[in-house]
Amino acid sequence: MKNICILGATGSIGTQALDVIRRERDSFSLSAISANKSWKKIIDIINEFNPRFATLMDSIAYEKVKIYCKENNKNTEVLLGIEGLNTIASLDEVDMVLTSVVGMIGLYPTLKAIQSGKDIALANKETLVVAGEIIMEEALKNNVKILPVDSEHGAIFQCLRGNSYKDVNKILLTASGGPFRGKSREELKNVTVDEALKHPKWNMGKKISIDSATLMNKGLEVIEAHFLFDVDYDDIQVVVHPESIVHSMVEYKDGSIIAQLAAADMRLPIQYAFNYPERKEAIIEKLDFYTIKSLTFEKPDMKTFRPLKLAYEAGKAKGLMPAILNAANEAAVELFLNKRIKFLTIGDILEDAMEKFCSKEKFTIEEIIETDKRVKEYVNSKYLT
Repeated sequence: MKNICILGATGSIGTQALDVIRRERDSFSLSAISANKSWKKIIDIINEFNPRFATLMDSIAYEKVKIYCKENNKNTEVLLGIEGLNTIASLDEVDMVLTSVVGMIGLYPTLKAIQSGKDIALANKETLVVAGEIIMEEALKNNVKILPVDSEHGAIFQCLRGNSYKDVNKILLTASGGPFRGKSREELKNVTVDEALKHPKWNMGKKISIDSATLMNKGLEVIEAHFLFDVDYDDIQVVVHPESIVHSMVEYKDGSIIAQLAAADMRLPIQYAFNYPERKEAIIEKLDFYTIKSLTFEKPDMKTFRPLKLAYEAGKAKGLMPAILNAANEAAVELFLNKRIKFLTIGDILEDAMEKFCSKEKFTIEEIIETDKRVKEYVNSKYLT
């Protein structure tokens, strides 16, 4: 029996992870969960899975869940805030931590989990984007597996299995292209928040959906892939694949390309990470090749979707630059979701922040957090008018 902790249990990844646990109750036990404000969903999870711990980031939601558990004689201990996240991520009984919270908030508990010897099912891009070198060094030191849950990185992980990394020529990272694939900058000038949130293939949270629309999501995945698989940025090629059937590919030095194909369903990479190195019976709908009419591939338009280009630049700049990029993007997406800026202004903000703030080659976790704060304060003070 493997004991699982889910950071972000009420989000898209978290709820699909619960589907996996629900299906394989003989293999997994849910020890701990967290959420931001979704106290009603947390109560539902407590009633079904009876975890030992639940952490809420919002104080009002924390009080509601705590009162419910007391009045209904629930055994779940309710915790509050970042200290609560750190506590459940490092519990002795936990074997694996799924980090599916969105944003920088996932950095500290993921690091705590690694230092406590927990294997990580990683769905929080920001952790590797801002602190990839530190995280991978800690994982190596603590003999911890980092198992990617993103469909693309999960695909690459599978394509590399059984092969030598020294034989890899390049990684082909696929992208759906988002809701605005093929659009010009002129056509994107006045797109609405609702239009940007309408992803053609994946059901995701708001922040990730906007990142997909700008192609920033793919830029973050490029940086993440660099650290996960120790591949140079010049050897990571983004390929737009609107059908979202080929989840990514690896090209080897002899010209062979190995691809991973499956239905567009996040439960597969979650199930694979939870059960690694085993494979279990399919939880997703299997592909029927007789009904697939075509698979198409395109070059991404980095002039229109500048965040992808800027992510490559930030990654190659190394040091704190990916953290600067990520902080600016988090602030910019929030401004766009609140209808304070236009869609294309997101790219302007990223470029502005990268020019404004200086990077440094060596840094601590505390310096990452401080940089994140300073960049967000700058973006909000300049653009929140």
